Amino acid sequence: MVGFRTSAVATAALAAIASAQTFQRLGTCPTLGCILPPDAQDFLAGQFFDIRVEVHAPVNGSEATNGVPDTNFALTVGKVGEAGVPAAQFFGVDEPALEAWNFTWFEDLFAQDAKTPSLVNVAAKAYRRVALYEPGSYEAVLTYNGTNTTAVWDVRDLSEVRKTKNVLLFIGDGMTTNMITAARLIAHKQKNGRYLTKMALDQFPALGHQMTHSIDSFITDSANSASALYTGHKSSVNALGVYADSSKDPYDDPKVESIMEIFYRLYGGKLGIVSTAFLADATPAAFTAKTRSRDEYGAVIDSFIHGIVNYTWTEWPGYDVILGGGAENFYSPSLGGVTYNNLDYYKVFADAGYDLIYNNTALQAASSALKTLGVFSVSNMAKWVDRNVFPDNLKAQKNDPTGTKADALDQPGLKQMTLKAIDILETRSKADGDKGWFLMSEAASIDKMMHVLDYDRALGELLELDDTVKASIEYLTKIGELDNTLIVVTADHGHGFDVFGNADTQYLNAQTTDRNKRKAVGTYQNSGESQYINTGNLKYTDSFFPSNWDPRYTLAQGFGANPDHRENYQIHKGGPRLPATNITGFAATNYFVNPKDNVNGFIVNGTLPPNAAQGVHSLTDVPVFAKGPCHELFTGVYNSIDIFYHIAECLGASRSEQAEEGGHGDQGNGTNWQHHGKGGKGYHHYGPGNPTYKKGPGKGPWGN
Repeated sequence: MVGFRTSAVATAALAAIASAQTFQRLGTCPTLGCILPPDAQDFLAGQFFDIRVEVHAPVNGSEATNGVPDTNFALTVGKVGEAGVPAAQFFGVDEPALEAWNFTWFEDLFAQDAKTPSLVNVAAKAYRRVALYEPGSYEAVLTYNGTNTTAVWDVRDLSEVRKTKNVLLFIGDGMTTNMITAARLIAHKQKNGRYLTKMALDQFPALGHQMTHSIDSFITDSANSASALYTGHKSSVNALGVYADSSKDPYDDPKVESIMEIFYRLYGGKLGIVSTAFLADATPAAFTAKTRSRDEYGAVIDSFIHGIVNYTWTEWPGYDVILGGGAENFYSPSLGGVTYNNLDYYKVFADAGYDLIYNNTALQAASSALKTLGVFSVSNMAKWVDRNVFPDNLKAQKNDPTGTKADALDQPGLKQMTLKAIDILETRSKADGDKGWFLMSEAASIDKMMHVLDYDRALGELLELDDTVKASIEYLTKIGELDNTLIVVTADHGHGFDVFGNADTQYLNAQTTDRNKRKAVGTYQNSGESQYINTGNLKYTDSFFPSNWDPRYTLAQGFGANPDHRENYQIHKGGPRLPATNITGFAATNYFVNPKDNVNGFIVNGTLPPNAAQGVHSLTDVPVFAKGPCHELFTGVYNSIDIFYHIAECLGASRSEQAEEGGHGDQGNGTNWQHHGKGGKGYHHYGPGNPTYKKGPGKGPWGN
């Protein structure tokens, strides 16, 4: 009977998935009763999270019911093998008020083309900021309409002994093993097939691979992949630190506590983020932001300093150091800024005691004793190739971080920002009991340049990451903290990039037809040696970068997930590529070969939908490098969530017993609201009795 039941459930689940592949009613909910977190999720003992339960009543479509959801549903929780009890009783919280809303979705592409959405009415509740402490398996059962939905949750049994004082986490956004191989080829000399020097990553003692699938699709984006790395919980595309529910509010989805929030709550350590992207982008955002829409940039910036205010959540002191781009989400709306509640966030940070920095010269001269906000450009920061090889590309950008429309000509690189951030964190930690620090440093434009098929710039960003890792190890050694610091280098996802030969650009440029231009590609024995490092005279002291970015024989490189474009295998000296563009007379969402890009190249037909203007992510596993305390945990092949659990285990962050109130080890109950929300413009405090979509008699989108 057990075997039959398992098979039947599996068959039903497979049927539901098969009927909702392109679009899904709610990705983690194949039945009409939804529990978030869903089935088969892992937890760190003592980690705070929210629970959302929903009962769906489709009005039309293949799943149509009478359209009235069961409002008498019940949720019980208990250890597997024991009788469950009502969830509010189990967690010691108030029973939340009933909520109600509706939403629409398309069952498939035919329904989308016909503009015939399915309507779903919803009854729901949310249990906020609860935790599971005792390791083992738990069963959450939602009872509704005479049936059940069950979720089994596993609390991992991890050591509570702290083994590292500091954590330095590098994210090479979009970085794959193939890209690392190509970067090595263009920056390190070979002799008879053997490299004479190694990348910093090559010298790490532990190498692993992590799988990057999201919770409800096998191709991920940077938002939910970062959430998996930082919280140990997978989510849906575009979601940051939450499980995506079906409500309209992008901020009320069930939250999960991140590793930095836990680190501060338990130890009071110092915190920092560095990114070459705009700072509200997904990878730096996912430690503190809790929203299913990564595009809520203003709220992301607010979370950096205030944490989560609208709901009772973990106390957040504000980062000690924040360095990156994205000035448009900080400066005043009077200058064109797009900010949370239309506030000037430079002023918000300054009023909170932050030292504000706008260029590299000021950054290097800045005190390391102060909380520091450094914003160096509008949008994403300049790429390594443009700062170091083609500096004229920094002109006429009108991207000065103060909003004056001047050019941001004095931008730091990832290495300069990371070393300064380490110095700030170490200085502030030593001044406050030496509790340690946690820094995330992101090489964001590996991904951003791969998206626009600008492979040379992407590899330049990867080499800058490797140079930053090398310099960070040297600096930690100098200050005596290397043995106290777990260093992890990984990616959040990959692209389907590879090198398949060389390209004789002189021959390619001399040809007049596409087919003849392709004869310039040399494969196998005709691929030759790397001319990026064997020709030219560019020098970079003790760093490893190409001595020639524009050799005659370049890399024949690319990937399969691309829009229509033209390829010539040559560096774009005038700035990052724009491979595809809209053409007058066609729909604005229809993209074709950009007639101004690679005019001497040959046309490559796209492999993506015609509304794709750039490449997309791929399924590939991505590498993990680890050094320092606990590095042995990171070997092997595992899931993206395991990065979180390995770091948490090294920090001794598991808690099998609830801590007493008081200090940084407390519950931090409501402190962000007390500190920042009361009387603050645009803030609302929601709780069990005051949810976003409160359902009362005659209220809600579907009445009684």
